[in-house]
Amino acid sequence: MRSLWSAIGLLCCLASGAAPLERAIFTDPPHDARHPAAMVVLHIPSHGVLINGIAYVPAGGGPHPVVVICHGLPGNEKNLDIAQTLRRAGYIAVTFNYRGSWGSPGSFSFAGNLEDAGAVLDYLADLQTVQTLGADSRRIALVGHSMGGWVTAHTAAHHPELKGAVLISAADMGRSTAADRDVVIARMRDDMESLAGVTPESMADELIEHGRLWRFDTLDQALSRVPVLVLSSDDGLAPQTDRLVIGLREAGGRVEAFHASTDHGWSDHRIELQQRILRWLNPLMH
Repeated sequence: MRSLWSAIGLLCCLASGAAPLERAIFTDPPHDARHPAAMVVLHIPSHGVLINGIAYVPAGGGPHPVVVICHGLPGNEKNLDIAQTLRRAGYIAVTFNYRGSWGSPGSFSFAGNLEDAGAVLDYLADLQTVQTLGADSRRIALVGHSMGGWVTAHTAAHHPELKGAVLISAADMGRSTAADRDVVIARMRDDMESLAGVTPESMADELIEHGRLWRFDTLDQALSRVPVLVLSSDDGLAPQTDRLVIGLREAGGRVEAFHASTDHGWSDHRIELQQRILRWLNPLMH
């Protein structure tokens, strides 16, 4: 009964003129015949190949703020509901696939993931891209889930001009050095569908070789220059991002954290996930 009344209350709110956040999540925007909303296929140059991406462009002439969404390993959860919500709220949402993943050419590697995220930011700063999409290259934020949270953290640490970085159930990939090689190989074997040019062994060896440089605790000073939202869940990874939150606060960073009792993919908290991201991003991007 309580959930029924909640649903009725929500419908009444929408009918009478909902708050902007609720409209962005639950209500389609008005059609703009001159500048309609669109989905634009992207071919993004990165280290000799063109990786594939999509820009979800909102209605209106722009310039629009941009949010880049970095998927995890291997990327079964693309968080496209977040992309669509961001578009309804007036953002250009950009998703992309790392080299060697989901049809992007080249070979997959963790170092390559970091390079690809940087290449996406370079692409969004290009004048032709800005004009084509109606993007505001001065207002860009990153959102990353799981391994994509690790990509987001390291990329933001090297790009203090970003307006913000959101980590969703982020995995500290550098901590793989603490595990036995056979354990890391087993983990990689379970997470490599859609990946090209790698084996579980090569993935494990790359993480073990570079792990100390890729840990979250190497980022405290550099990442503290960018506002960060850390969203954790009951997936066993929360202690990794808890340590990052402490380090960022000690470094004087602007960081907000929230923990939800849900799984790694936030399967039963998708609306709350979108709400929290929008509430946090809006003051930074507008």
